[in-house]
Amino acid sequence: MPPSPPAPLSTLDEPSIYTRDFWLAYGANLALVAANSLTFRFADYVEYFGGTKALTGWIVQSGLIAAILFRLVLGRAIDRYGPRRVWLVSAVVFIVGCVSHLAADRISPLLWFARIAQQLSVAGMFTCGIVNIQDQVPAHRRTEVIGSLGSSGFIGTILGTNLGDLIFSWFPLGQFPFLCVFGGTLVGGLLHTLFVLELTRHEHHVAPEQFVGPLRLLFRYWPGPVTLVSLAMGTSFAVTTVFLSRYASAMGLRGIAMFFLPYSVTAFFCRWLFREWGTKLGRHKMVLWGLAGLSVGQAMFLLVNSDAWFTLPGSVCGFGHALLFPAVISIGAGRFPTEYRGTGTTLILGFQEIGLAVAAPVLGTVIDWGNKYGVDGNRATFGYSLMFVGSASVACLAACIYGLTAARHPDRDPVLTPLANLASSEIEAESDGGDMIVVTAE
Repeated sequence: MPPSPPAPLSTLDEPSIYTRDFWLAYGANLALVAANSLTFRFADYVEYFGGTKALTGWIVQSGLIAAILFRLVLGRAIDRYGPRRVWLVSAVVFIVGCVSHLAADRISPLLWFARIAQQLSVAGMFTCGIVNIQDQVPAHRRTEVIGSLGSSGFIGTILGTNLGDLIFSWFPLGQFPFLCVFGGTLVGGLLHTLFVLELTRHEHHVAPEQFVGPLRLLFRYWPGPVTLVSLAMGTSFAVTTVFLSRYASAMGLRGIAMFFLPYSVTAFFCRWLFREWGTKLGRHKMVLWGLAGLSVGQAMFLLVNSDAWFTLPGSVCGFGHALLFPAVISIGAGRFPTEYRGTGTTLILGFQEIGLAVAAPVLGTVIDWGNKYGVDGNRATFGYSLMFVGSASVACLAACIYGLTAARHPDRDPVLTPLANLASSEIEAESDGGDMIVVTAE
């Protein structure tokens, strides 16, 4: 009879991964997300200057296309120069974007430049943060630490969206509330930069001996169907971060805080409660449960008829996001060798931006078309209903495809085996290339 596989060593028996550096990274991410959440009013800003929803989608798409192209060099730059340098350059670009938003006074190239600068810099800063935190922990706790760090983003979302609603309740007219919003974004960017300076001041980076192009690495270590999941996540983000504020206005609601508050609270607690699911339940199941939450949550927007009803889609979408993000990044980036982890993380995040870039103008056009040709009495919101159905369908389709492909194969975070059992056991481990392999410990 073959020996039974040893039980995984509890993470309680290991040194804590929640060190001073983790909490500095936590503060940096919180400040960045709070600042970025204030820009969820961008669609209102475009409309203030006389732009349409479709124009908003095209401006957002231009920034995302720039960010996607930027990712072709971003990962290689992180691998070569280290996260610190790229992180700080990105922070400077973010500050320039904030100043450009403040200087805009009409629909002009400056507004497009501001959005592009914001998208480029956010791509750089988020990627550097995730690469940095992955380098601080052993492989079998990568999903956990990504999820734990990401919980700070939900606190930042609560702060940013509630502050934005508060500003617009105090100053509902004119350009002044937008100046306050983007001024707050600037302050958050500066605070983020201070955290990064302290976090990375002792960074010692060793560049890989050979540099390989990102597309060549992508095809060599193709992440698989998880890329489709990233695209579906991007479509969902287009709904919540670009058009949700306009939907609230069309419904005569007070703002979007009643969506993002339960969204963030639910996601925050789910991240901490389920942070070890990558090892215990498996990352594929995390993806499927997450997509189910995303699909149902998007469909629940159809039930919203008051501010209080925002809590339903908010809670369910928050649950979906909490599970999806760490699992998708861990699976996708884990396919790449450690020395190319910057490129791998960059590319898998890039698929989310591709999804957002494709979805934003399409959804904006759907909203304009639906509101124009919708049935009488419902024209103000019919286009938004079509948008929610489309986004929910994309997440559902991604879940079906993932369930029939990648999820049919076992996959979970590598487990750590007690040293006493190493002599006669086979254990799961993760190779340098990110593949799950079986190692005979002798």
